[in-house]
Amino acid sequence: MKLSLVGSFLASLRPRSWGGFFIAALLTLPGFAVAAERVIVLDSAEAQLSLIDPVTRKVVDTLPTGKEPHHLMITPDRSSLIVANSVSNSLMFIDPRSGQLQRRLEGVDDPYQLGFSPDHRWFVTAALRLNRVDIYRYDGRNFTVSKRIPIGKTPSHLNFSSDGKLVFVTLQDSGELAAIDLATQTIAWRMPVGNAPAGLWMTPNDQYLLVGMTGEDNVAVVDWRKQKVVKRIPTGRGAHNFRGLNDGSHVAISNRVSNTISIIDYQTLTKTRDITGLLPGPDDMELTADRRFLWVTFRFARQVGVIDMSTYKLVDTIRVGRSPHGIYFANRAPLLGPNPD
Repeated sequence: MKLSLVGSFLASLRPRSWGGFFIAALLTLPGFAVAAERVIVLDSAEAQLSLIDPVTRKVVDTLPTGKEPHHLMITPDRSSLIVANSVSNSLMFIDPRSGQLQRRLEGVDDPYQLGFSPDHRWFVTAALRLNRVDIYRYDGRNFTVSKRIPIGKTPSHLNFSSDGKLVFVTLQDSGELAAIDLATQTIAWRMPVGNAPAGLWMTPNDQYLLVGMTGEDNVAVVDWRKQKVVKRIPTGRGAHNFRGLNDGSHVAISNRVSNTISIIDYQTLTKTRDITGLLPGPDDMELTADRRFLWVTFRFARQVGVIDMSTYKLVDTIRVGRSPHGIYFANRAPLLGPNPD
């Protein structure tokens, strides 16, 4: 059995399965040693990340970060996972499989949310506390400030147009969606969308931007070319962040106040179901490569949950640090571009 297949198989197993014990025992034999893969969770109020064994579903280690790590992003070459320490004004680069530290970069102001443009020329951060968006030139390793753009109150989440011309940003306390022209590095337009917009998700062919309305109970469907909200999809209170389900038609959105996750058909722009029975504050999500399990952070419960997507039931929880937010593991289902992590 190829080692890459072993790792993929292990990540999809349920704990206590005989298959898991057999493969785990096999990996102790000569010639089967592989770097242990970890589920990486940012405990934003604990200034640490938790490393979870995906087979046993238990925390096996923690790693100190800076203050308030909220979001993370894989580098374009997939060699590093960037952890953004917003209050410490720094980035950490860690191994995306093991979670071990590679290097630190200081002097990056308030990197709350972050993303690379589709052409990888630009690295963009939403400086939530500073009410601005910062654009950095990226050469494959180094980050050089290109432009700092004052914008509305509380810039939150980012997304891009597929051609790399625009970066979109939600302004939570301004109740707006804005677009920045990356060529001129100026604000192209801004529009009202409602109360506390947060997560962004682009539908195929860049047709619509979906906006999670955290201050409401819906997803706003935005025709961004016309700068118009064309529909609102009822979800649950505190609609917040998205994760594509990699099935060609569905995306999940977490509802932080209703404690549910809604499944949206982005072809028909309708909600197809709610996942209930969850813990308080579902937030960021990650999907296993086989699409069998959806992992989710519960911000208000100090837990990470595992949802069986064949039954839509919460089947496991893992105690982590305070206010878990971002989550990542290398053996995941691909994201539908240009949607970032």
